[in-house]
Amino acid sequence: MVNSDPQPRRGDEGSAPFAGRNVEVERQNPDLLVPPTTDSRLVPNLKFSFSQAHTRVERGGWTREVTVRDLPIATTMSGVQFGLEPGAYREIHWHQQSEWAYMLGGSCRISAVDHEGRNFIEDVNAGDLWFFPQGVPHNIQALDDGAQFLLVFDDGAFSENNTFLLSDFFAHTPRHVLAKNFGWTMEQMENLPEREKYIFQGDVPPPLQRGRVISPTGDIPRSFKHRMTAQTPQRFRGGTVRITDSTNFAASATTAAALVEVEPGGMRELHWHPTTDEWQYYISGTGRMGVFAAQASARTFDFQAGDVGYVPFAYGHYIENTGDEPLVFLEMFKHSRFEDISVMQWMANTPHEIIADTINVEKSIVDELPATKQTVI
Repeated sequence: MVNSDPQPRRGDEGSAPFAGRNVEVERQNPDLLVPPTTDSRLVPNLKFSFSQAHTRVERGGWTREVTVRDLPIATTMSGVQFGLEPGAYREIHWHQQSEWAYMLGGSCRISAVDHEGRNFIEDVNAGDLWFFPQGVPHNIQALDDGAQFLLVFDDGAFSENNTFLLSDFFAHTPRHVLAKNFGWTMEQMENLPEREKYIFQGDVPPPLQRGRVISPTGDIPRSFKHRMTAQTPQRFRGGTVRITDSTNFAASATTAAALVEVEPGGMRELHWHPTTDEWQYYISGTGRMGVFAAQASARTFDFQAGDVGYVPFAYGHYIENTGDEPLVFLEMFKHSRFEDISVMQWMANTPHEIIADTINVEKSIVDELPATKQTVI
């Protein structure tokens, strides 16, 4: 049962009532109001919710983002939530950053053209993902059930509002230059947009086979689409993990990801990542993350659907399911490979006397630790 009036009180340790409270936020973050006694010293904020982000509403859809401006610690990656109505476009555009995307619901058609004119056109559905390398122009159009998706960029300072848009490019190019470039007349260009379109309404596209464009230079050789939830998951006692990186999705050369599902009572085991920071997106359920930052510093955070979490490189951490339904979240990395260090696997494969002497336990209980990784326990 949710505490209707949570207080900063632990056992006999109490505090006088105080004014100026947002009780609903305190209910969602009990480990900030009354931190575990293991929390210690100063650790930067590692959480920000998309629900607190500014939403850009356009005819045909909406978008909101979490960048380093909202979560200053998150320097390596940023994220964008998108919603498109049936037939609506995310205008054709390109970035200086790579774009990784996960379909949260609905379906859409994506297309791209590379530097050799080779093209890529596919439909993606819930549980699928795509990856567009930096500089490659692409567009997104919702199909007849609309589309909801998450975009992740390999730069914490990147803003979705700063993309290179075709309409914006043409609006800031002299008409005579456009006419010379394309062989158009001034009359043919009468209705060119005078500003960016960004998100705009359109008709639901025809079936994929009818909508394809055949390029004389052929198709893009490495698919920009991957069916993440179609992967056979790694199964553990407490849940499942699906890992997608350059080993099974060759196009995704700069971004690695894991889709983690933790059953009620389960936990993403104690671990850290040896190569880069971790950017998280919570899809459903509720969870608690404890983070160890060295030098006796530790802090605990609570998460719900739509929250972003962040863990700096090499910080030890765990994530518990605190609810009665599965906790589902993405772990994202600016790296070509997914890599983590399991504390249990490390201990089991180190001479057991060393471990026992270090943490003051009987060697026999270290002997019983499994020597293989137990990602979700």
